Amino acid sequence: MLSTDDLRFFHMIASAPSLAEAARRLNVTPPAVTQRLRALEERVGVKLIDRTSRGLRLTDEGELIASDGADIISAIEQLSERVASRTRQVSGHLRVAAPYGFGRRHVAPVVCDFAKSHPAISVTLALSDSPIRQMADNWDIVVHIGALPESDRLVTTLAPNSRILCAAPDYLARHPPIQTPQDLTAHHCLALRENDEDVTLWRFAHAKQGKVTVRIKPVMASNDGEIIRDWALAGLGIIL
Repeated sequence: MLSTDDLRFFHMIASAPSLAEAARRLNVTPPAVTQRLRALEERVGVKLIDRTSRGLRLTDEGELIASDGADIISAIEQLSERVASRTRQVSGHLRVAAPYGFGRRHVAPVVCDFAKSHPAISVTLALSDSPIRQMADNWDIVVHIGALPESDRLVTTLAPNSRILCAAPDYLARHPPIQTPQDLTAHHCLALRENDEDVTLWRFAHAKQGKVTVRIKPVMASNDGEIIRDWALAGLGIIL
């Protein structure tokens, strides 16, 4: 017999381009996903997914479970919300996706306070270098930094995202001064890789001189903003 947990698990696999990506979203190892999928197929008695050179392909039975399962999960969540509204108590499962550094520093404390105020809820907070990938799944809130692709989701701007160049005094003392954006091509630059964006193209705007773009060659890069900041504080280069 299928459980709602099985349906959520299979929905995650069905919406991912590969089992490795599904494992990353579930925060488990790829072998664990493969083992659980095999156990699920044995339980229902049919093959649900075929692996091809182009990725994953759902069988007819897999398509059935994925489509009807999504409807069942949605119906259960709506029923839970209706019951909770009658008890005047906030309950249910809140699913939030956010970037690594910003999520750890700013979103996690808010989620903590919310959970303390509403003890009847459960929460999943998933941090990644590209939370925008979660928008296709059944996440309640996706916190994203940067430009957004076209989506039918309700989008709210939380704050502007102005950026400036930063470097440690120790680094600046050991290298030539930066007088124009083009001077950055001769400096050690540290890149934050997130949201699948072109992180080597740095953009600048000036009230009188207009907009300038510079193609930098990062000497170090990471998908975690706090790591990049620590490297800059250590005098390893310039960050945006």
